[in-house]
Amino acid sequence: MKKLLFYLFLFGCLAATTTVSAQPVPAVDENITALITFGKEADKAWGDDDFIQIIFFSIPESYQTPVYIRVYDPDVGGAVDELQGVWNTRTTFSIFGGAGACSSKDAQKIERDGNYKSGTMLASRAFAEDKRGQYDGKWFTFGPFDPKAGELLPDYGGYVFKIVVEGTSGDDGNMYSLFLSTDAEQNRAIEGAFAFYFKYKFRLHDNVNEVSHIYPYIDERVIAIKQSNFDWDSDGIIRIISPSKNGEKMAVSGDNNWATSESQIGKDDINSSLDIQMIKDKTKKVKNNNVVIYLENQYGELMPFYSIPIGGIPKYKYSIGIKPKR
Repeated sequence: MKKLLFYLFLFGCLAATTTVSAQPVPAVDENITALITFGKEADKAWGDDDFIQIIFFSIPESYQTPVYIRVYDPDVGGAVDELQGVWNTRTTFSIFGGAGACSSKDAQKIERDGNYKSGTMLASRAFAEDKRGQYDGKWFTFGPFDPKAGELLPDYGGYVFKIVVEGTSGDDGNMYSLFLSTDAEQNRAIEGAFAFYFKYKFRLHDNVNEVSHIYPYIDERVIAIKQSNFDWDSDGIIRIISPSKNGEKMAVSGDNNWATSESQIGKDDINSSLDIQMIKDKTKKVKNNNVVIYLENQYGELMPFYSIPIGGIPKYKYSIGIKPKR
């Protein structure tokens, strides 16, 4: 854990361009189109298994200026979102801080059947179809928030805020993105801040040439991982790049089902991120593909994905054997 904190410190000291890439969700380095949450009356086969998305933002303890959490296109309607018949969906965005916001076991569970809204609610707003165009394709800002209103968790880099996005009615898909900012009107990054998530739901690119990424961190406790993904529509491959893995493939789900697979962790992968790459099948050209993915360690504990790879994007450490002359 000490080494993890070292990398979090290192991450906070990176150049400003790297910091900016860490605070949008989806992050620049992830190359993911958008997050997506369907209304609770939707068919799960459209790519959302429980109609709830939970995202965490961490802010360094030393940061003292008010912060804002901004949502791009929070309404359900218009060109960005996924229509099912008529626009009838309502999505609620809620911000939580204080004790238990992240540390509560229910906040980190696969099944959202407990008190996943743990902590202190700091703000909440519901959005439906925006016929006036006030929020469609635009940013909505929550805050300002005192950074210390988050839950202090040094193992996660500082004060942690939780964003719970829930499709409370309807059956349409709400596509959106988030940004942690120092400014209410613009996206201005906070040095050393970052986002993380334990279960991730998003839209894959339609362009078959685009490769998306997620970045879990491997600490000294991890000797194996199990990944689970939902409703991938058999759309290409998921593979791991790491110091010891040069494209090890993981199981990919079909339509409206789960797939799981396990992978052993090599000693060279310890204290490094994994680059889990999602590469589309160029022959199928699947569009509007919404998917879910999460990782567990050998103890069955959920592993967080970070908005930027801690320690940098991992590279495979290849070696070339040279046979001695006889």
